[in-house]
Amino acid sequence: MQKNSFRWKIGGLAGNGIKAAGDIFAKTCTRGGLHIFDYLEFPSLIRGGHNTYQIRVEDRDVFSHDDRIDLLVALNDNAIRLHQNELDPGGGIMYDPRVITADVESLGAKGIKLFAIPLVELAKKYGEIVMQNTVSVGASFALVKYPFEILERVIHDAFAGKNDEVVTSNVLAAKAGYDFIEKEFSSVDFSHLLEPIGSSSTQLVVTGNDALALGAIQAGCKLYVAYPMSPSSSILHTMAQYGDQFGIVVKHAEDELSVANMAIGANYAGVRAMLGTSGGGFALMGEAVGLAGITETPLVMVGAQRPGPATGLPTWTAQSDLRFVLHAAQGEFPRFVIAPGDMEECFYTASEAFNLAEKYQTPVIILLDKYLSEGHKSVVPFDLSRVKIDRGQVAREKDLSGLSEYRRYAVTESGISPRAFPGTKGGLHIANSDEHDPYGYSEESSENSTEQMEKRLRKFDKAEVDIEQPKLTGTPNADVTLVGWGSTKGPIREAMQLLEGAGITANQLHIRFINPFPSKTVASVFRQAKKTVVIENNATGQLFGLIRERIGLEAHAKVLKFDGRPFHPREIKKSIEDILTHA
Repeated sequence: MQKNSFRWKIGGLAGNGIKAAGDIFAKTCTRGGLHIFDYLEFPSLIRGGHNTYQIRVEDRDVFSHDDRIDLLVALNDNAIRLHQNELDPGGGIMYDPRVITADVESLGAKGIKLFAIPLVELAKKYGEIVMQNTVSVGASFALVKYPFEILERVIHDAFAGKNDEVVTSNVLAAKAGYDFIEKEFSSVDFSHLLEPIGSSSTQLVVTGNDALALGAIQAGCKLYVAYPMSPSSSILHTMAQYGDQFGIVVKHAEDELSVANMAIGANYAGVRAMLGTSGGGFALMGEAVGLAGITETPLVMVGAQRPGPATGLPTWTAQSDLRFVLHAAQGEFPRFVIAPGDMEECFYTASEAFNLAEKYQTPVIILLDKYLSEGHKSVVPFDLSRVKIDRGQVAREKDLSGLSEYRRYAVTESGISPRAFPGTKGGLHIANSDEHDPYGYSEESSENSTEQMEKRLRKFDKAEVDIEQPKLTGTPNADVTLVGWGSTKGPIREAMQLLEGAGITANQLHIRFINPFPSKTVASVFRQAKKTVVIENNATGQLFGLIRERIGLEAHAKVLKFDGRPFHPREIKKSIEDILTHA
């Protein structure tokens, strides 16, 4: 009997309630103190196409999805055809025999347990056909003998905004599925058991986008502006949900050019503003990024990556925009690039980004990707005491009252000049997108151009002290050091455990700050490591090349994946074994 380690997947058409079923399943598990990590797949169609939602449940913290499943809920034939080979021995398929025409009996002959349930009939009995998703969730929990009472409370919460009839019908549909399993399959040994490990749990179930939005709210963001673009769109939804409560203006602008310029204007006026977009939208913002750079205006930008070029794979995942955001906009100016690797890092990165943007008066780009942006993980509530607000060098009226003149772009040793918000007495100045003198007036002389460029670039002379250095985690002096950035953090962490089980010691270097690059720390790790392998979701090894460029050392190998799907731990394990075997 496998206790409190379970992998569940539901598949069907868009419109079958796949996401709603997955959300309820995940939250029901966490209410009992269990930990989850989930992953969604769906095509870039308004309606239709094959959708899946898979959830990994453990009694310990879990950091990635798995490529294997224990129970497949198949709402159509495609789900069986596409995912039957993912089932582990002893796994099961739940299906409606009046809907499924696939040859499930042959799978039963191979040891796969079959759970034929009249999902549609039970759904129609208590409501509409779409409620077969709720029936299947109830039936799934009955199979693993998880208390129905917890599921019932989650359903009440999930449909709290609906009328009582909707809530009641969904509870009844779930109970019908639960009771059907108990009655018809009580003698079947499914070999999987989920048990609550606490009477209640305060865990949150959040996506990376959720965590980032909540972190921005806590950091004092007062304007969020975006044009919806997958996979960044849910940041807009979350900010809109809480906007009135926290006094935030949430603006759906007409296009990405307007988004960027609105955010720059708000930040110039002294408002903490953030924008969100994805690769194609960020491309349209290139000139505006440069505007923030030369006017030395703080700007926090979220870029949620998906595969390109052009429209590419709009609902899938990639880490292929790193080089792009590092060099976006013509000319040269400092910009921070931060790539959080999990939900906790997303939350705390938001406040760091605002502080850095205002302290250094320059753009800060937060890079996410679909896997991190839209996948859920169970987390303990975030520590709000860790969120500090630093507005940087702001010239208030009292600071300006004793000055004979105010120079917004005064040349300073640090490269940072105090900024006065519009309307501040004594702070009159020009903000000019041309090269300008210390007062903001256009000035094209050789001496001034050199002086202002050097001033802006000096901001990063000591910026490395303000960024978190990457830490080496895992076995000291390991056989292999796995290097990654962004959302590869979780799969690498899980792969390390698999490698240890296979007799290969491993540790992990997760690089969150990409620019300025933590050269000294990374170089020190590389010099001491026995073998270094960079793991990333792109075709050209963008971090691999950046490391070579910044520290003059090259990793021994790289593992790349660029099919729109994230890494899973076993995949990384096999790649590392192959590398070490052929070294």
